[in-house]
Amino acid sequence: MKRKEQIDQLSDMTADELKEQADALKESLFRLKFRKTLGMGEVLKDIRREKKTLARVYTLLNKKEEVKA
Repeated sequence: MKRKEQIDQLSDMTADELKEQADALKESLFRLKFRKTLGMGEVLKDIRREKKTLARVYTLLNKKEEVKA
């Protein structure tokens, strides 16, 4: 998915959906790091992608909570 499409998709989500997305990304990141330690395949680019997506989710979540306050 392209970055712009991903940002549009994430910005349409509610705060609760973003929190669920963040939890899912953290779980995925954990699994990828575990696979990396076991030496299973090329996961470095996947880890970077997940980290960036998680940062985007947190940024949008902070914006939505800032608007509420």
